[in-house]
Amino acid sequence: MKIEISQQALSWFETEMEATEGEWIQFYARYGGSSKLHEGFTLGMTKAEPDEAAVQQDENGIHFYIEERDLWYFDGHDLHVELHPERQEITFDYKKSS
Repeated sequence: MKIEISQQALSWFETEMEATEGEWIQFYARYGGSSKLHEGFTLGMTKAEPDEAAVQQDENGIHFYIEERDLWYFDGHDLHVELHPERQEITFDYKKSS
């Protein structure tokens, strides 16, 4: 499994979350809502240092990761993080890992 961050999404993290080099952004499964992969769960994100990072992607010195305990949510899919061009908000897409 891997995490892919678009350049536009990276700029959003740097501006909106004020993420800077050396900081950590966690993607995690949270109860509530609905996603393409699971009814009743959505993906959340927060600034937090990892306990047991299973997947990590570094962009401009910012560390994006998923904890081992949240891998079940992705069900064998890669995470693609994009910026919605009109709403200017982060969107998630999931593509089966090869």
